[in-house]
Amino acid sequence: MTATRDIVTSVPVLAPWRTVVDERDARRTMRAQIAQLEDRLTAAVASSFPLGGVVTTMPYAGGPRLLSLADLERQRDALAERVADAHALLDRRGRDQDAARVLLEEMLLDPARHRRVRIRQRDLGEPGCGVWRVEPRLGLVGRLMGWWQVKLSSGCPLAT
Repeated sequence: MTATRDIVTSVPVLAPWRTVVDERDARRTMRAQIAQLEDRLTAAVASSFPLGGVVTTMPYAGGPRLLSLADLERQRDALAERVADAHALLDRRGRDQDAARVLLEEMLLDPARHRRVRIRQRDLGEPGCGVWRVEPRLGLVGRLMGWWQVKLSSGCPLAT
């Protein structure tokens, strides 16, 4: 009888396919989008000066660290939301200022029709604390005679 030899060949076990994802391009694109959104937010803050009102704070991330791609996406989305809120605030403020300017023009054209109306400089989007108001000329006599005028007061309180 002949001896048969079992020949065992070792077959290397292959690891499951692993795809190596190169996130460098995605990170670069995400950082560029974040920088663009930060520029837009900065422009919105600058255009809202001196009235302010635009929220610019970001949540605290807990110190320096390398952000993952998901963290970068969350940061981008949060910035995009802040930029949208800032633009909505500025649009609303612009419409209110336009309406106040139209009212001021109407007051100047026909003061008698706008008795006791007051418009602050801030409502017009102008610096200062003055107030445009319609009041009678010459006090009680002007009120009885129907003499109305538009005046701009300094409006600033005296220092105490």
